[in-house]
Amino acid sequence: MSIGRAIPHESAEGHVTGAALYTDDLVGRYPGCLHAWPVAGMHAHARVLAVHAEDALAMPGVVTVLDAKDVPGENDVGPAKKDETLFPTEIVYWGQPVVWVLAETEEAAKMAALTVRVDVEALPAITSIEQAIEQGSFHTEPGVIARGDAEGALARATHTLSGELFVGGQEHFYLETHASIASVDEAGSVLVQSSTQHPTETQEIVARVLDLPKNQVVVQSLRMGGAFGGKETQANPWAAVAAIGCVKTGRPVRVRLDRMRDFTMSGKRHPFLGRWRIGFDDDGRIEAYDLELFSDGGFSLDLSAPVLHRALFHADNAYYVPHMRVVGRVCKTNACSHTAFRGFGGPQGMIMIEDAIDRIARDRGLPPSAVRERNFYRAGHTTHYEQPLDQADRVARIWGELKASSDFEARAGAIEAFNASSPDRKRGLAITPVKFGISFTAKWYNQAAALVLVYKDGSVQVNHGGTEMGQGLHTKMLQVAAHALGVPLDVVRVMPTRTDKVPNTSATAASSGTDLNGAAVLAACETIRERLAEVAGRVLGTDPGDLVFRDGVVARVDGHGPTASFAEVVSRAYFDRVPLSATGFYRTPGIHFDEKAGRGKPFHYFAYGAAVAEVEVDRFTGMYALRRVDILHDVGDSLSPLVDRGQVEGGFAQGVGWLTQEELWWAPDGRLGTVNASTYKLPTIGECPEEMHVTLLPRATEPGVVHGSKAVGEPPFMLAFAVREALREAVAAFAGRPKLVELASPATAEQVYWAIERLSRGGAVAEEAAQ
Repeated sequence: MSIGRAIPHESAEGHVTGAALYTDDLVGRYPGCLHAWPVAGMHAHARVLAVHAEDALAMPGVVTVLDAKDVPGENDVGPAKKDETLFPTEIVYWGQPVVWVLAETEEAAKMAALTVRVDVEALPAITSIEQAIEQGSFHTEPGVIARGDAEGALARATHTLSGELFVGGQEHFYLETHASIASVDEAGSVLVQSSTQHPTETQEIVARVLDLPKNQVVVQSLRMGGAFGGKETQANPWAAVAAIGCVKTGRPVRVRLDRMRDFTMSGKRHPFLGRWRIGFDDDGRIEAYDLELFSDGGFSLDLSAPVLHRALFHADNAYYVPHMRVVGRVCKTNACSHTAFRGFGGPQGMIMIEDAIDRIARDRGLPPSAVRERNFYRAGHTTHYEQPLDQADRVARIWGELKASSDFEARAGAIEAFNASSPDRKRGLAITPVKFGISFTAKWYNQAAALVLVYKDGSVQVNHGGTEMGQGLHTKMLQVAAHALGVPLDVVRVMPTRTDKVPNTSATAASSGTDLNGAAVLAACETIRERLAEVAGRVLGTDPGDLVFRDGVVARVDGHGPTASFAEVVSRAYFDRVPLSATGFYRTPGIHFDEKAGRGKPFHYFAYGAAVAEVEVDRFTGMYALRRVDILHDVGDSLSPLVDRGQVEGGFAQGVGWLTQEELWWAPDGRLGTVNASTYKLPTIGECPEEMHVTLLPRATEPGVVHGSKAVGEPPFMLAFAVREALREAVAAFAGRPKLVELASPATAEQVYWAIERLSRGGAVAEEAAQ
């Protein structure tokens, strides 16, 4: 039984021993490979007047300097619309590559790049969301989803509050930076090794810049050392540079960004500015909610439109709001093009209502946990875009079970006693829910294909369109295939993802990799198993419907009669001329959305979870310790519990980083100041909770999904809201029961300190402002 077994990641041993190879490790297989290095523009916005590369070209080891004249096709790599010039005549963000040096060694390319002079004319730059709003600089028109009469309900509401929250971005900080290697064969076809989540799109962009049909370009994604959304579209420019270089020189070309350039040249999680108004009754029940969202898209559109739309979809989190309006717009700034990141806009939309609910609770003098629970979705409710919640009761079920297992009420009392006796250190406890929709919001991406090959010795090769970035997708595909064919796991091999094996793939994103590719692999394996059952039936003299494939053996369901090994049946099928390969295809059923009406069913289902977090904060420094975390998360019937648990823990930790530590600092001139691990603070083992309990929700089958499982990649990220709210509770404890506790995002130790100071010095003012 392969499904539901807690097995290690299929490459775990390779990861820890260093045997697992990544894109840049393959350079030794390409003799004569050239190394590319960028010449960057040091302005946020400027017109390129001239590029002087003569000195660079004269240096030893330098082969050429790539510029726009070397592009056989279109000089653009924009995925959403053609708005990303590869070799620009106008610099649109600080650090943008202008030309690329190709040399025999990376060191030679770096040294030569320093000698290239770029003459520019500086132009006015927009470097913040506020500036973009003021100057009317937008990528999109306003997007709106509304239900009921939010404006009228706010006017009629018993109480109203309003607020504004800026939410910072986040660097992906995958361990493997962007990398590509391109080579050209004797027929002029190009092979690109790329650290990409979306090999098909990388293939399309490379074909575009080379002016080749797609069948002349093959992209392989061996594995990635992390991605988190940052390699969904943004692997494309580096693959394009490598491809142009190899076509020009006839030699393989390698592009690998160092950490500083990866920081500077690739997009982040979108910063958001939210402005909200909320109406509620005496008991804290929400009557109306009006939210205006602005995201910083950077210089190009990239994936910013669907990121914003997912923020609009998730602005309710797990709460029913009878009258609700959410409006969003993508700002155009002179920053790197912000892109996909775990949660894809969902976290930025959800944090706004969590902020508002805390305000409601303090205004009414109620526990925030009680106000949250009071506003949960219930059976029969629909979302603000009118999608029914088939499992609305699951929110309350998780909440109740987690409060009991975490001993929430008793601990809250103990913390209150501790705080009363501790003037300089305070503790906070909070519980928050998560509801997250699963599917690509672009309907056409909700499809997948697979190619499964069975060889005469009974060994199996699986090809599918998903990419492996450490999340365990290949592990789950191994389990799905082995279970479907009734063979041991070691009989199955999952191949690197290639566009010449499975074409027209969707990105491995939106937490849908297992749902889509697992269903496609299952379909292909079932086709082969049905064929083999006919063969086995003849061999064993049994009706094919009475046979079971298990542990590499084909036998009768009742256990009586002769048996045959899987390999024996396969061998007989070959001699009987029965095909031993099959394709599988899957498309998500029943999803639709009318963007103009703001109505539909954009998600196949929802994943749910909740977390309890306890923190302790120091009054004099704002520094804090995460004392304990309890999580109960819904992954359906887990395909691979060890992998799923790792995703829950990792997603939560990454969310804690975004909300409490990872602060991107941009200078007024548009330069990014946090460009490496010495200036950008990532969570470490020291920030992990002293005590952590993670439980996967039992009895949670999801009908219509492969083996009843649910997606797990993104939803756990938002469990980290519990840490932010626990910090707020601890800050509030320094000032009694203030009606307003403002907390920046990220809530760094510095920001926590200043939040305490504001309450200590101006608590009365803060209380008056909240009334």
